[in-house]
Amino acid sequence: MRFDAAAFTALVSSASLMGFVYAEEPEINSDATVIERPTFTPTALKAPFLEQFTDDWETRWKRSNAKKDDPKSDEDWAYVGEWAVEEPTVFKGIEGDKGLVVKNPAAHHAISAKFPKKIDNKGKTLVVQYEVKPQNSLVCGGAYLKLLQDNKKLHQEEFSNSSPYVIMFGPDKCGATNKVHFIFRHKNPKTGEYEEKHLKTPPVARTNKVTSLYTLIVNPDQTFEILINGESTKQGSLLEDFTPAVNPEKEIDDPKDKKPADWVDEVKIADPEATKPEDWDEEAPFEILDEEAEKPADWLEDEPTIIPDPEAEKPEDWDDEEDGDWVAPTVPNPKCADASGCGKWTRPMKKNPEYKGKWSAPMIDNPAYKGPWAPRKIANPNYFEDKTPSNFEAMGAIGFEIWTMQSDILFDNVYIGHSVEDAKKLRQETFDVKYPIEEAQEEAEKPKIEKPAEGTTVTFKEDPVTFVRQKIDYFVGLAKEDPVNAVKTVPEVAGGLVALLLTSILIIVGAIGSSSPASPAKKGKQAEGVSKEKTGEATSSSADTSKGGATKRTTRSSAE
Repeated sequence: MRFDAAAFTALVSSASLMGFVYAEEPEINSDATVIERPTFTPTALKAPFLEQFTDDWETRWKRSNAKKDDPKSDEDWAYVGEWAVEEPTVFKGIEGDKGLVVKNPAAHHAISAKFPKKIDNKGKTLVVQYEVKPQNSLVCGGAYLKLLQDNKKLHQEEFSNSSPYVIMFGPDKCGATNKVHFIFRHKNPKTGEYEEKHLKTPPVARTNKVTSLYTLIVNPDQTFEILINGESTKQGSLLEDFTPAVNPEKEIDDPKDKKPADWVDEVKIADPEATKPEDWDEEAPFEILDEEAEKPADWLEDEPTIIPDPEAEKPEDWDDEEDGDWVAPTVPNPKCADASGCGKWTRPMKKNPEYKGKWSAPMIDNPAYKGPWAPRKIANPNYFEDKTPSNFEAMGAIGFEIWTMQSDILFDNVYIGHSVEDAKKLRQETFDVKYPIEEAQEEAEKPKIEKPAEGTTVTFKEDPVTFVRQKIDYFVGLAKEDPVNAVKTVPEVAGGLVALLLTSILIIVGAIGSSSPASPAKKGKQAEGVSKEKTGEATSSSADTSKGGATKRTTRSSAE
């Protein structure tokens, strides 16, 4: 979409009413659009915890230098990732608006802030809201937060993956994983053990460079809602939409009950009275020669299927004494394409009408069948019923404990409280102001793909070469921006490219399978010569992605 000046003017007016002041020197965007940013002013809203990363942020937040507690790994390492509070360097929306920034790629980061007083939401609505801005896009890494259990033993400098948390919420993206986590830890009132409850079908995370706003609302009636950028993306129940379930089954299988030795659970058996018919020939082949087939009249028996490539030329640097006699590479014989076939003709095979295969007795209902066996049910000794899992344990701190391959992930405007309306007001003061500005900048950076104007494009009859070239250029331009849209917009080019690719693959496979034998050294030299002659010399390499540290994500077992 293009930048809408009228809409932006309206946005400016509304932002001014919210107390924003605009920067004196507006920025000129790459497409000559004037970007006027409001200046950051802290909100007047109050909440149990509200963080906008003002200049005194270090009085609340403390970095962790703890060693990672991972019994599955032999590695010995610590949270060495650096943190900073700064303005965004990509698509800035509000002048002077700073956020907490992850500074190192491929590193483990941990930082936390204690609440002024513990947050207890028993019988109340809990609202968790914060902004995430992946300035380098979110390709492989976490950007979620943890609400930590209120604990006097919590030492912020020792905050780690093993620190007990109550709720984990936020985006996570790496490989096939792309979701917004909502996990809560639930205590079994009988055993005292904790168990993580994972949302079954979480929404998809936003991974582009602009700011995204994530909101979690947990109601005292056990329902929840997840909003992204102010729009609802997931609703459900704590009692129904999490795995493992909050409450265990009332009855379980009796572990002492064993299937009787004489229990018959085979539904069908081979008929014991059936015998193989005398005329059943188990040795008859599946296929036989088709004696009725005749050689087609246009079959070219004297033509080979493969011929030397008439366009191939001996490379200039070929040395007969060193490299041996040069032999041209082979290509499919073009004469065979217009005929039924080439080379020696042989009769085709056909299915043998006498084929029956190995004989086996037919299956019949088992007269001794008793049905499927299952152990008897007994009362679950560990059964309990928690009708109010939304009464989470008291929370004493917030923490970011993440690993990421991207640097410069920015967090801002964290709200933790009990008012849906206050969270909405904060969104209107902050996210709703910056997001359209960021979107306009992102749109301005995209390459403009212009469709040929009507009446200026030549027709196929007028100039077929130019017509095809314009179609292909238009398709390639669209594909760079949106491959799916390119296929929908210019389907004739997409279909033609697919057909061309398949044809090339078949030709290459046929040439390889039927090429003349040659020594390995000679083949390699010939191939190199042809490559240099026809396509020019080129090489490519790929990075060893396994060395990037992505495998370390297995240490975040709770997030997976």
